[in-house]
Amino acid sequence: MLMDFKASADAILDHAVTAEPRVPGVVAMVTDRHHTIYEGAAGKRRLDQTDDMTTDSVFAIFSTTKAITATAALQLVEDGKLDLDAPAKTYAPDIGKLQVIEGFDDKGEPVLRAPKRDITTRMLLLHTGGFGYDFFNETYKRLATEKDQPSVVSATKAALMTPLLFDPGDQWEYGTNLDWCGQVVEGITGKRLGEVFDERIFKPLGMEDSGFELNDAMRQRLAGMHMRGSDGSLTPTDFEHPAPPEVHMGGHGLYSTVGDYMRFIRMWLNDGAGEFGRVLKPETVQMAEKNHLGDKKISGFTGVIPALSNDAEFFPGMSKSWAFSFMINDEEAPTGRPAGALGWAGLANLFYWIDRKNGFGGFWATQILPFGDPASFTAYLQFESAFYAALKQSVAA
Repeated sequence: MLMDFKASADAILDHAVTAEPRVPGVVAMVTDRHHTIYEGAAGKRRLDQTDDMTTDSVFAIFSTTKAITATAALQLVEDGKLDLDAPAKTYAPDIGKLQVIEGFDDKGEPVLRAPKRDITTRMLLLHTGGFGYDFFNETYKRLATEKDQPSVVSATKAALMTPLLFDPGDQWEYGTNLDWCGQVVEGITGKRLGEVFDERIFKPLGMEDSGFELNDAMRQRLAGMHMRGSDGSLTPTDFEHPAPPEVHMGGHGLYSTVGDYMRFIRMWLNDGAGEFGRVLKPETVQMAEKNHLGDKKISGFTGVIPALSNDAEFFPGMSKSWAFSFMINDEEAPTGRPAGALGWAGLANLFYWIDRKNGFGGFWATQILPFGDPASFTAYLQFESAFYAALKQSVAA
């Protein structure tokens, strides 16, 4: 199986960086419960430079940060220090200051009211807290353009102090919930989120190339960001997260390598066990992977800032739920990903899946904006499909 998949995967990566439109560079890996079984890299780290993309290249991983923040929160639940159903303001008082926005008055001022209930950490893990993103929501976009609401990429506390789009718990909307969850973790531990990650997640997993700031060794391997033009062209940019960040943004702020993220995925495949120590209890993993949205389903995204996101949806027309804190495909995906598998993505067109049923997970990393880039997303789906085709052939044989 592995040799057949390797040939297919290598061809997909090579095509992704040579086709038109192309991606500048890509790293992709697949792991089983024990070790990485495929790794590949193709293209350039940055199109205006000569360095080849390599399997140890460093990426801004954006929203794939979220699952790591959720893991830190679940550790505190295990410790008896975090009650998921207590008001989140118990641990992060500033979240209790936020009000619901009902629109704008005739003068263009926000119309605000008190929320009907408190936000809980459970809601933050499920994206039902009332928060959104300015690149997916017209109200937040208007607050940014007319009221100078800072972008979340500024990594400031002011960027988190947005009004709520609806009463907490009423609906699902993707947004800054996990950034606030990171504030909950900091409030309980008295440490910065990066310190918590280092001590309780990165060390037991052996993740040595992950953090909220680039060290010298990571910077030397940094993959550059690119913007996709309307004509399909790619333009390198000098994007980096603010350093040092005022806030360690638990929703999007990490840098990492695909190899490091394989170690994190293996922990979830192995019921919480890491190579150098346990991260979560088996019963916590089994609880966390379940649907916690009830009858609510997650939806696709409408991009309202074209430079940052297209309209996008995973597996359109298919029922999708939410775990702590991953998307769940409720039925088998067109790629062959089985029902109940976990997965998510990052803004710069990074994608991963965790298939606990079969014991495999994968990650595809590029650095392109806007999100939902057709060349990136199509190539990723081909990569995942090639893996499951090879897996099914292996089982049949």
